[in-house]
Amino acid sequence: MRSRHQLATPLIIAALLTAPVAFGACAAHRVYDPYYSDYHRWNGTEDGYYRQWEGETRRTHVAFNRRASDEQHAYFDWRHRR
Repeated sequence: MRSRHQLATPLIIAALLTAPVAFGACAAHRVYDPYYSDYHRWNGTEDGYYRQWEGETRRTHVAFNRRASDEQHAYFDWRHRR
């Protein structure tokens, strides 16, 4: 018969491995918009708008934080008109 320690170890390991995925999938970070002095919660919805903006303006996909500040400004202008 297995001891309690032998049974608990796999459960603890599984919990430790899945916790970051479970909590990270729900988390959305906020991006500050210095042009309108507000924050945008960067989640699936905002990412969808961002990708729509990329398509409408014929830009290739680049992570928002890697865009030049003038392009970020253009996105925020577009976003606030929505």
